[in-house]
Amino acid sequence: MKRMLFLVCVIISLLPFLSGCGEPAIISVECDEFMEQKNVTRQIEIWPAYAITVYLCSNPSTGFSWSESAAISDQSVIQQKHHEFMAPEDPGPGTPGQEMWQFKALEKGTSTIKMEYSRPGDDEPERTFTLTVIVKY
Repeated sequence: MKRMLFLVCVIISLLPFLSGCGEPAIISVECDEFMEQKNVTRQIEIWPAYAITVYLCSNPSTGFSWSESAAISDQSVIQQKHHEFMAPEDPGPGTPGQEMWQFKALEKGTSTIKMEYSRPGDDEPERTFTLTVIVKY
């Protein structure tokens, strides 16, 4: 009976890894942080099949926007699944919203995800966000 209970506990603890859907990792960078530093970096360790959701402060009414597609250094490790602008809950003139990206970890390895915030035609971005993703087993 003890062995059966132990086996059930082990299987339950491994379900997120075996199911293929994985737990989501959420990263959010607010406007205040971008006011303090124009280039924000983060690092995360996850497992294959896990999802990553990134929220970045955005205010398209200023003419600035984040790159539609993230620059991914190794697309065999990480793949972009979705990107959209999310309006603020209480929209007022000049109130920033967020842009949201969803990524999926595919296989073991390291990849860098980079997004740039700029106006069309600008040579240099106003802000950047770089995420180093380490996918491990």
